[in-house]
Amino acid sequence: MKTRLLLSLFVLAGCSPITNYQTIVKTPAPQSLEGVWRTSGPQSGLVSKDAVGYLIIDPAGNTLDCRQWQRVIAKPGKLSRIDDQWVNVNHQVRIMPLTRENGMLHYDRLILTKVSSPSEACQKALAEAKAQPEAETIQNIEIDGQ
Repeated sequence: MKTRLLLSLFVLAGCSPITNYQTIVKTPAPQSLEGVWRTSGPQSGLVSKDAVGYLIIDPAGNTLDCRQWQRVIAKPGKLSRIDDQWVNVNHQVRIMPLTRENGMLHYDRLILTKVSSPSEACQKALAEAKAQPEAETIQNIEIDGQ
């Protein structure tokens, strides 16, 4: 019991003893988390007041954290459940809790709302992530008009 409690505290504090992405168990997404989530307006978790963040969660539990401003940085990951907490885990084994509250998703210092589709640039990053399943980060996406 103590071990499980300590593991939970490490995970929630970002000090996870988990060091291998391949050992993380991917969990199918519940309908309440599945879909495309987007920031709106300036947020402290983004680099600029003009930056936009997306979190894409597919039914199988694959995720893509896509942030765009002057360029796109997208990090593939997987949805998992650790001690009754939904988390997104990326290839760097960064574990970020997901919490739904009043129709909003709280994730990595961001507040996101569900939208019908990601931006064109994040759609390209998603396609690239599917084409390169072992890629840790997708950064080669051009933003049209820049």
